[in-house]
Amino acid sequence: MDSEVDRYKERVERFSSSIDLSLFLYLFFKSKYIIISFLIIIFTLAFLYLRYSQPVYESKSKIQIISDNAASKVLQFGQDDANGNIIAEAIEQMRSKVFLKRVVEKLAIEISYYTEGTFKSNELYKMSPYFTKVIIKNPNIYGLKQQIEFNSDLSAGKITIYKGKTPVSYNFKTGEWLKNEDFEINVYLNTAYKKDEIKAIFQGNKSYFIVKSADEVTSELQSKLETRVLSELAMTILLMVKDVNPEKSQDIVNAICSEFLIYDVERKSESSKNILEFIDSQLSQVYSDLKLAETKLESFKKDKNIGDNDVILNSNLIRYSTIEDQMMRLEMEEKILDQIQKNISSNKNIDVYQLVSMLAGTEEENMVKETVASIQKLLIEKENMLYAVTPSSENIKQINYQIEIQKDLLLKSLDAVRIKYKTRYKNLLEKSADYKSKFDQNPEDEVELSRLMRVYSISEKYYTMLLEKKTEFSISKAGFVSKNIILETAVNSGTIVSPSKKNTLYVSIVSFIAFTLLLVAIQYFLHDKISSLNEVVRHTSANLNTLGIVPKFDKNIPVSQLIIDKSPKSIIAESFRAIRSNLQFINNEPGPKIISITSTISGEGKTFVAINIAGILAFSGKKTIIIDLDMRKPKIHRGFEVDNDKGMSTILTHMTEIDECIRDSNLPLLKFITAGPIPPNPSELIMSDKLKEMVAYLKTKFDYVIIDNPPVGLVTDGLTTLQMADYPIYVFRADYSKRSFAQIIDRLRNENKIQHLSVILNGVDVKKNTYGYNYGYGYGYGYGYTYGSGYYGDDVEKKKRKFLSRKNGTS
Repeated sequence: MDSEVDRYKERVERFSSSIDLSLFLYLFFKSKYIIISFLIIIFTLAFLYLRYSQPVYESKSKIQIISDNAASKVLQFGQDDANGNIIAEAIEQMRSKVFLKRVVEKLAIEISYYTEGTFKSNELYKMSPYFTKVIIKNPNIYGLKQQIEFNSDLSAGKITIYKGKTPVSYNFKTGEWLKNEDFEINVYLNTAYKKDEIKAIFQGNKSYFIVKSADEVTSELQSKLETRVLSELAMTILLMVKDVNPEKSQDIVNAICSEFLIYDVERKSESSKNILEFIDSQLSQVYSDLKLAETKLESFKKDKNIGDNDVILNSNLIRYSTIEDQMMRLEMEEKILDQIQKNISSNKNIDVYQLVSMLAGTEEENMVKETVASIQKLLIEKENMLYAVTPSSENIKQINYQIEIQKDLLLKSLDAVRIKYKTRYKNLLEKSADYKSKFDQNPEDEVELSRLMRVYSISEKYYTMLLEKKTEFSISKAGFVSKNIILETAVNSGTIVSPSKKNTLYVSIVSFIAFTLLLVAIQYFLHDKISSLNEVVRHTSANLNTLGIVPKFDKNIPVSQLIIDKSPKSIIAESFRAIRSNLQFINNEPGPKIISITSTISGEGKTFVAINIAGILAFSGKKTIIIDLDMRKPKIHRGFEVDNDKGMSTILTHMTEIDECIRDSNLPLLKFITAGPIPPNPSELIMSDKLKEMVAYLKTKFDYVIIDNPPVGLVTDGLTTLQMADYPIYVFRADYSKRSFAQIIDRLRNENKIQHLSVILNGVDVKKNTYGYNYGYGYGYGYGYTYGSGYYGDDVEKKKRKFLSRKNGTS
């Protein structure tokens, strides 16, 4: 387990160490033109987005929810809040389509008016120069763009409807109804504008309007409306409406607040309204019965010549009348119970408020009061749940089941009450017959008078009771004044919320940074070129000698490729001097030395390095000779601008002698041998003993023998001289050689047993040092030499001097 953790940590450390931040920075600056171009593009797009996007405005309003009814407190009517969350209930009501449709119809915003621009359309709302009254007959007209044009005097015009790709036009007269099979429309001018102002608005602008159904506009408004609870303790709600027209958003949010106050009153006074309707229907019937009883009583008194001052004092008659009163009351209450039972049995939905009013004042009111209250509570809970769920949901079904149970319990209770009434009525009937048999004189008249007075008295009491209840519930209805308070209305035009300059700038900056990082990261992970000596060391397991770097030559390399003699104090010359010095650290034994130079492929600059190493050694007073052993693609003769008619190929084939092929260069101590004509078998020639004899002979005449080998990545010809060399050198070219080339060094060390193999990195762009990129390894080759004249170093010196002169204020 511990070994696995150690291996994991090793992989993480290796990955972390392989991330080269300096290379990352170099690639960033290398891609600066692409990055700058993207920066210009993204901010141009941001400007166009801000300039031509349809602005969206937001208006806000605050409302405080207070659930209270002063009249109910005075008359002691309980108002239970079964929902338990008044704020949530109010928010759901405001967001419901039933309520929002009232707002839409109140504002009459089903028709929208626009002017069409090049890139966007603007909604005119109340600022439209014309308005329309529309009656839609064909529902397919909803949502279609209806372009309108007026004639020069605005007395008539043309409406064009785009049904698919085919436009249909209708001519109309201003202020008159236009009727067709699809719609009826009346176009009239906005009186707030003068005709000249209307003409100016239409000049150069296309105008159109769109008619939408109230349901569609309601759905759109529902998506635009946002609600937020500001304070649960204070019960305040923040309403926000977004729209493309600032005045329209302001009107909508204010209309929602004001309409909610009206809606709240209507909803809370609904119960009193239902009870009053029932009482009014009962009053007319009871009044007719009272009028009939009064007429019969007056007629009987007149026929029997009974005055208002005549009083029958017979005690039996008084008792008989009392019994009759009780019997009449029982009959009335039994009728009420019968009507209630019929309503409960026949109606699926019980009107509890009507039930309460029917039971008011009866003896059974207290007996079934608890059951009625339970039904009332369940119905209120059902009404509140219907705001959130459908009638077919399981919660509603469960409440309906509980209501049915309470209905059965109520019916059974009423049956028990009726049985009790029948028993009492039977007993009273027996007592009534007993008293009736005891009357002495004119018992029929006395009984009839008593009965008529009793009927009249009962009807009068019932009528008076209904009038009292009507007065009470009228007061209750009038007392339902909404206690909700609009704390803040949208007084100014809406605040623009989209497009947001801040958010657009933020998104642009984040997009730019993300694109830049992604671009550089892709380049970094796709970068498979060697850029530093550090990379060579990281990608090889061998213990390498790093001789140094050769800076990139800013100008075209001359044909001769020997440049250290042209500018001996330049940066390039100093780099080759550093390489010459580092060779002494590898092998400092006295005697002639062989330097064998190769690379992986052609184009990495091994010939350039070989010629200039030879030149720098010759400068130091060492007799040096360079031989071109790359007989497949010879270049030394080009470097010294001589012919190639003889050389290594003719020497190794015994066609010419060695001394005949040794040629002089511009430097006194530097000699060279060209490759000669290209032979058909260069590998056999290099592997022959003649090459060893030739090298041994040259070592007797020169201090350094430098061999320019063919690339070992393509052929194996150079292995022979690398094995015999005192200084085997492998050349890489920065940003040209691939990282996989470094594995060849491992093969040369492990398989071919080439010791003391050294590496030179050629073509290094020292400008990368500006971005913190270090190409050295262990020696810190910064090369601060800026004096002298000539190539590369001279240009740096001139630029530096020019900069310093400007900084110091000199010319």
